[in-house]
Formats: sequence, structure tokens, C-alpha cells
Amino acid sequence: MGTPVKDVVISSNAIKTLLLQKHADYIAEYGDKKDDYEYVMTEFLRMNGMYWGLTSMALAGQLDRMDKSEVIDFVQKCQHECGGFSCSIGHDPHLLSTLSAIQILHLFDAVDSVDTEAVVQWVKSLQQSDGSFYGDKWGEVDTRFSFCAVACLTLLNRLDVVDVDKATEFVLSCMNFDGAFGCRPGSESHSGQVYCCVGFLSVTGRLHHVKADQLGWWLCERQLPSGGLNGRPEKLPDVCYSWWVLASLKIIGRLHWIDKEKLVEFILACQDEETGGFADRPGDVVDPFHTLFGLAGLSLLGETSIKNVNPVLCMPEELIRRLSVPLQYL
Repeated sequence: MGTPVKDVVISSNAIKTLLLQKHADYIAEYGDKKDDYEYVMTEFLRMNGMYWGLTSMALAGQLDRMDKSEVIDFVQKCQHECGGFSCSIGHDPHLLSTLSAIQILHLFDAVDSVDTEAVVQWVKSLQQSDGSFYGDKWGEVDTRFSFCAVACLTLLNRLDVVDVDKATEFVLSCMNFDGAFGCRPGSESHSGQVYCCVGFLSVTGRLHHVKADQLGWWLCERQLPSGGLNGRPEKLPDVCYSWWVLASLKIIGRLHWIDKEKLVEFILACQDEETGGFADRPGDVVDPFHTLFGLAGLSLLGETSIKNVNPVLCMPEELIRRLSVPLQYL
């Protein structure tokens, strides 16, 4: 007998309806609890956390509940002289928090409130001779940073400042025999990295390099009997992969290969009907990260009470269209 597949069991009395208002209330209240242990201990993720929460509110159609001036003031204070943004005031700038900062500013139509030319030049300075990007001055290389770099520049309409051909060469060098991608050449395929690399190729207009059927098959194999999706073989399902996997499938035109009904059932079961919010798996503690990707996943699956989400940039589709961001799909 083979080893049993790692999975969760969906209870027969699991939540089967979307508690959208509770999720909006959960996010709106989260930022008010600045003395809570959880809030204090997540300072290193503050900018990303604000992006997750604010995008959740935008997709729920309730962004106007958030304090725009407070948000913009925080983002401005996180920009360094070099141009990059840090995760919180007093931390070092990083590409991950810089992309979140630019996305947040676009949500509030406030990009002009920061030095965008400094952002552009800083992102440009992080590209290496092999086309890869450092995440910050300390030199870590990861395909996540390739995506963050081109996404930032595209949202600022300045993709021309980097060597896109070399950047594409590096990303393609991270493609594996299974058609999926890792964080660096030779690294294990992972759903999160697939999203970053497919998103990179969409932003740069290079999606023709993707082996769409092979990659689509690998992504669909991430679905488990519970309906949930995992990040790589032999791992438990997690709500966040409802985004990384589904968004990738949407970009390459293979979203219909997933069992939609089973996945919706899994995502809905990960809600907390008392506090609002989504957890990684049913019964676990909720957080803003999984709340955004639970909502975004349901949006891709056709949930009409949630605004349409853009599969490349994880922002409201109406905003991406208004900005005329050039993105490619198969």
C-alpha cells in the first residue's frame, strides 16, 4: 500500500456560505488593535499586511472604511532616500515591501505622494548581470524579486529602465522538467514561485515561453481530495494556494481544469464565523494574509459578491483597467 495523501477532512457542518461582511469587519478592526501581541509581533510584515488588508477591503467594496491619510502617511515614512520602501518605519527597504507600498498607493490614487523616480532607480540598481534581482542590498536572489521588480516598474509605467531580456533569461533558467518553477535555477518547483514566474512573464509579454499544458497539469495536481490546493507534492492544502495556483491557471488559460465546486467548499470551510477572516485550513487561527487570498481565490472562481480580482497583480480588475496596465494572458 502507498503512503496516504496528506490532507484535511471537511466537516459536514463546515461553513458553506461566504461571510463577506464579517471579513470586512475583521480587517477594519485588525489595524485598531495596535497593542495586541499579534500586531506587535508582525511589525516585520507591516507594509505587506496593510496591502493584504486594504486589498481585501477593496475587493469587498469597503475600502472607504479605512483611514486614507493615516495609510499614506505611514507609507511615506517608510520610503528611504534610496527610493525603496521598508516593511515598517526604521527597517531596511526591500522589494517585497516596495511592491506592497506601490500597490497600496494605487488603491488610494496617491502614487504622486512619494518620490516615484527614486523608486524606479532603486529597483533598477537591484538587477544583476545574469538578469536576476536582489531583494535588497544584502544580495538574496529569488524569482519572487524578479516579479516584484517588474510589477513595481509596470505599475509606475517604467519597465523600460531594466534589461527585460536578461531578466527573462534568468526566470526561464528557473523552469524545471515538470514545467513549473523554483526560486533559483535547480530549486524545487513550488506554486508560489510558479505564480511569480508566470506573473513576471505576463508583465513582460513573454508568456509564449510557458509550457502551458504541462504547467497546467502540474498545477491541477496540487488539488487534494478535500478540494484544497497545496504548494508542492505531499504537503497539506492551504487557502493561500487558492490564489497562487488559481491565478497561475487563470493567466495561462487553464482555470477550468480545477474542480471548482470542491475548492469553493474548502475555502468557505476555512472561515471563522465568530471573528470573521480566513485561516490556512479549517479550524485554524485567521489572519489578514489568508483572508485576502481566500477572497481573491473566490473572486477568480466567480463569486459575484466580491469584486473581480486581477490574476497578475492581485488588485481590483477595475483599477488595473483604469491604469491601462499592459498584461498578457494565454
